[in-house]
Amino acid sequence: MNTTLCRFCGHELGETFADLGVSPLSNAFVHPKMVDHQEQVYPLHAKVCPACWLVQLPEIQSPDLIFSEYLYFSSFSETWLHHARMFSDTAMRRFRLGASSTVVEIASNDGYLLQFFHAAGVAVLGVEPAENVAQVAIAKGIPTEIAFFGCATAERLRAAGCRPDLIVANNVLAHVPDINDFVAGIALLLPSEGVAIIEFPHLLRLIENNQFDTIYHEHFSYLSLLTTEQIFLRHGLSVVEVEELETHGGSLRVHVRPCGHDTPQDSSVPVMLSHERAFGLESVEVYRDFARRIEAVKSDVVEFLVEAKRNGKTVLGYGAPAKGNTLLNYCGIGPDMLAFTVDRNPHKQGLLLPGSHIPVRAPEDLIAARPDYVFILPWNLRSEIIDQLSQIRAHGGAFAVPIPHLEIIP
Repeated sequence: MNTTLCRFCGHELGETFADLGVSPLSNAFVHPKMVDHQEQVYPLHAKVCPACWLVQLPEIQSPDLIFSEYLYFSSFSETWLHHARMFSDTAMRRFRLGASSTVVEIASNDGYLLQFFHAAGVAVLGVEPAENVAQVAIAKGIPTEIAFFGCATAERLRAAGCRPDLIVANNVLAHVPDINDFVAGIALLLPSEGVAIIEFPHLLRLIENNQFDTIYHEHFSYLSLLTTEQIFLRHGLSVVEVEELETHGGSLRVHVRPCGHDTPQDSSVPVMLSHERAFGLESVEVYRDFARRIEAVKSDVVEFLVEAKRNGKTVLGYGAPAKGNTLLNYCGIGPDMLAFTVDRNPHKQGLLLPGSHIPVRAPEDLIAARPDYVFILPWNLRSEIIDQLSQIRAHGGAFAVPIPHLEIIP
């Protein structure tokens, strides 16, 4: 891939959005026996296209390497499961989905969403490239194609008679390097009367709330409605509705239908486009200002950890998300300042975080250690995590949340 050209429109790239130095892949966890082996590190330098305003990273590693085996399992988050259950209930009512309907989810992970449609008698099919994750869904009874999605997969499914009433693609659009092939695949698979619903983290909220830690190699693109509307239109799809969500620090859920469908465009679309323009997403200065602000967050986080250590206070981490690895590596934080972190995902426990080599343990170890502060890496789940850790408050501990700015919660 030509790293100097926009992956959507082909325009020359030039303006820096965020230069976070170098780091390993955010999900390349390290086995303790391999700790002395050299890790592969890559530049983490996001740029913005001045023509279509797509913020993007170059394709450093192929999706086959990044996603063929994956350590992220959606079902380990109660918040995300609740989100999926609410979405499925609403979709079934709104689109009158029943026994004669079919729902296809792209990047279906461990069946976290399709299980709710399946339980209601709706035919489902997942498309998931990570075999280890897909096998968990299959074990739940969720039919799953182990494949990357794009035109080739869409043509194969269509030839096999797949005609989905609803296509769902949650938090995957940012993960595909060939965004044109991916969206063209949706257009190929979607019948004339079908609807596709796509969720992605909102670039505006990323900038507004200093969410630089959501930039990592597995996220090739950082998306606004201004840009995604252009992408969909190029491939014969029309955005007919947009919703703002609180998930992942602020996301958009867009409803798209084939161009020419008789569904009128909801007023939410022009309203959001106007909001993005007023915020300045078509002005290069907004992107330059973001690059300056993330330095302040880094300084505050490092100062907090150094001061805590100087005062004899213990700080332990909660979570081992990809975003946490960006934050830790950019700030230069290692086991000397954060002795260990914990995660509910047993597939991560016993491993070391990439780059920082901070050990990942089970949540029970955090409770037993009685830290003065719990440093929450998946800040988008702060409420869920604080509720789970009532014992920390009981012994006088507090919580530290790094984004959008360092906040101590007693």
